[in-house]
Order: sequence, then C-alpha cells, then structure tokens
Amino acid sequence: MTQPILELKDIEKAFPGVKALDKTSLNVYPGKVMALMGENGAGKSTLMKALTGIYHMDAGEIRYQGETVNFNGPRHSQEAGISIIHQELNLIPELTIAENIYLGREKTNSFGGIKWSQMYREADALLARLNVKHSSRSLLGELSLGEQQMVEIAKALSFKSQVIIMDEPTDALTDTETESLFKVINELRDEGTGIVYISHRLKEIFEICDDITVLRDGKFIGQRAVADIDEDTMIEMMVGRRLDEQYPRVDAKHGTTCLEVKGLNGAGVKDVSFTLDRGEILGISGLMGAGRTELMKVIYGALKRESGDVVLDGKAINPLSPQDGLANGIAYISEDRKGEGLILGLSVKENMSICSLEQLSKGVQLQHYDEVTAVEDFIRLFNIKTPSHNQIIGNLSGGNQQKVAIAKGLMTRPKVLILDEPTRGVDVGAKKEIYQLINQFKSEGMSIILVSSEMPEVLGMSDRILVMHEGKISGEFMAEDADQEKLLACAVGKQINEVAA
Repeated sequence: MTQPILELKDIEKAFPGVKALDKTSLNVYPGKVMALMGENGAGKSTLMKALTGIYHMDAGEIRYQGETVNFNGPRHSQEAGISIIHQELNLIPELTIAENIYLGREKTNSFGGIKWSQMYREADALLARLNVKHSSRSLLGELSLGEQQMVEIAKALSFKSQVIIMDEPTDALTDTETESLFKVINELRDEGTGIVYISHRLKEIFEICDDITVLRDGKFIGQRAVADIDEDTMIEMMVGRRLDEQYPRVDAKHGTTCLEVKGLNGAGVKDVSFTLDRGEILGISGLMGAGRTELMKVIYGALKRESGDVVLDGKAINPLSPQDGLANGIAYISEDRKGEGLILGLSVKENMSICSLEQLSKGVQLQHYDEVTAVEDFIRLFNIKTPSHNQIIGNLSGGNQQKVAIAKGLMTRPKVLILDEPTRGVDVGAKKEIYQLINQFKSEGMSIILVSSEMPEVLGMSDRILVMHEGKISGEFMAEDADQEKLLACAVGKQINEVAA
C-alpha cells in the first residue's frame, strides 16, 4: 500500500471526567477516501480537532508528508494543506458567497485593495464545479441550508489542500447536491488528494470510500478495506454488538383521533388535510423543499397560518407562536439543532428543561431537585454521554446534542410530538436507541409525526406515511403498502393512481 500522506499515532486527549481519545490512530493515503466511523462520542470530531490544533493533544504523534508536525490552529493546518469541512456551518449569512469563501484571505493588490473581480471569478468557478446555481455575489443568507453546506465545501476546495476532512458533508444536501459532491470527491481522488470522510450514512461509505477506520469509546478498533467488509460487520465494529433489526417498529392499537388538520394553507403549504391518531407514528416523506418542515411549523405556530383548521382533542386551536404550540400540547423538535433546537452555551440541564420550567415550578419557584431528577432520568433513558448534567452542551458530540433536543421536547409530555429529521447526524447505535424510545412513547399513547429524508427510516418506523410535493399531500400509504419506489414517485409529483398503475 502507498505510504500515508497523514498519520496520527496513539493520540490521547482527556477532558474533565472523560478520556475522549485513548491511543487513537488514523492513516490517510493520497488518492484515497478513508471513512472515519464510530458512534456519537467515539472520538471522531475530537481526533480531527486534535489534528488541526483546535485541541492540544496530551500524547501521540502526527506525521504529515513524512514529517512530524504539531499545528497550533486551523489556520496553521490549512496553510500546510489540511482543510476541514465541519458538520456545523461556520459561515456569515450577511456576507456574499465569495466573501465567505475568502474571508480573512481576500485577494489583494500591491496597495492592499481587494481584487473583487478576481475573487468573484474564482468563487464562481468553485460554485460551478459543485453545480451550485448561484452567483458568488449573492448573500449567503439567501441560500438554503444545503446550498450553504456546498459553499462550506467550496471554501475547503479553495485552499487546494492535500488532505480534506469532510465531517457529515451530505447531512443537509439533496440527492442532486450529494451527487455533485461525489463527482468532486472522485476528481480529488484522481488528483491525489487524501480525504477523510465522516458519515453515519452507511450506504455512502460503500459508494464513495476506499477504506474505513473505526473508533469506539475513543479507541482505535481497526482499519479495513471497504471491499472486504459488509454493513453488519461495520456496525458490529462500531457498536461492539450486532444490530439484528435496524428499525424496531412495534405494532400497537391506535386510539381515537388526536389531531385533525383541515385545508391548511400557509408559508409553503397548500390545502393540506390529514388526521393523526393516539399511539400512531405518522411519517412525512418528500424531497427537500416539498414543504414538510413548513407544514410542521404552521401547525406548531412557528409560521403564520393563512387559512384552514387545526383540531387537537376535538378543540380548534390557533397557535400564533411556538409558546402557544407548547401550551396546547404540541412539541416540535427542529431539524436544525444548532440554529433552532439548542442554546450551545448553556448546560445539558438548562437546555433539556428550558421548555418545562412551568411544570417544574411551584408558583414562581423552580423546584431544582425535581428539575435535576427529571434531567438525570432522561440522560439515563437516552444513554446521553456527558460527564454531568452541568456540562456545556456545545462540548457534546452532535448525536448526543440531538438526544438532548429530543428529550427537551419529551420533558413537556406533549400530546403530539413532531420529530423533524430526528436522527440526522446520529450513528446507527444511537439511532436504534432513539427508535426504541419513540416506540415506548408510542405505546403509552403519544401521537408522533416523523419527518425524515431517509426513506428506510420512514418505511421502517411509520404506521402510515404521507408524501409531500410542492406544499401539497401527493400520496398516502399504510406502512405495509408502501415502498421506496412509491414514495419517490409521489415525491416527484405523480398521483397515487399513477403510482398504483
């Protein structure tokens, strides 16, 4: 095998109460894509931060292009030829696309003036390479989340790096955008670039990666060629056990109708009607931009309703804000945990209980013992990996942050729980834990709406499935009658009778 362009040997890193990396190793080869796999909290992001100098490692060695190196920050590692595309976006919405790509390293002339024409021209070329249909003069804030992720990727490409680390790069991308990214990855591979690819989407690993390195609890488990491994073996290496059933859907008798939506119109939503029973999981499928999230936000009160009715437990409600939605018994877990779901500077406890303070108070006095007890119960229930409930949530892995976001909604004991992309960025082991908890609350009679871009997840967990296209319901299926082909056909606008034919 070719010599590695980048070697991380026996890296160690400890935080108060937890050893995040324990003699962890990784090899990256020129012209190859190395998948870095592991459950949330396995140490993947910590290892990348130790590499790029965000964290100072306690022990170990980093060798790059045959030389021992010790970077003192991301700028230093970027200048050396190592770029990282973070799972969480690091962009400024108020600046143009080009300004974001070249922020802090603008093209200048001998007098220090910015060479705007050159900068826009080179930024436009990067966007064209990624098939992004925007001018680099556009404000970043005008782009969708997926398009912003492509700008983050363009920014990394602009460094002409020898090693590029991609942390969940397709998390917010459409299928078309993912296809464009994979085309660029193949081009980079042909050019001799070494790529570290971090993803929980196992299908992508087999499609785009050459080798895998697996971490578990901060330890190096093994390095294997993708051609020599199957999905079950990969999962077993990651979680230390076999996952016999990835989607553990349970059958339960539905109760009476809990929620009824009639002729609903609002931002991105056109004449939508459906019902939701007690103890039912209703899946919502569709392509990005189909109006799934907008529909949930109109029901919840986060977006304005123009017309139509929402009836909860036989009573018409009209939430005008998320607070109204919660007060009426509807909890919404956002797909954007960083922007809408969590306050990263607060603790696990503060984030989890923030929507339940009224229930945890007597008069105006918060019952701190009750708050801590409830939070600790959910930490155990969700198997959240945190040194304590006082840990700042921004220090947790993405998957553990997602568990806290879901627990926050469940602490309010809602009648209707809306989960918008609940397992985005979550590993297979944690996914199953979340699914089992969803089933538990379903068995207790909670009504659950599951919005997901992952068709296997919708098919595997839902009792009934609605498909959306351009703001409307284009299909409805019982779980036993649905398959990916039918869902996709409705998602692109075909009617049910056409699909059935």
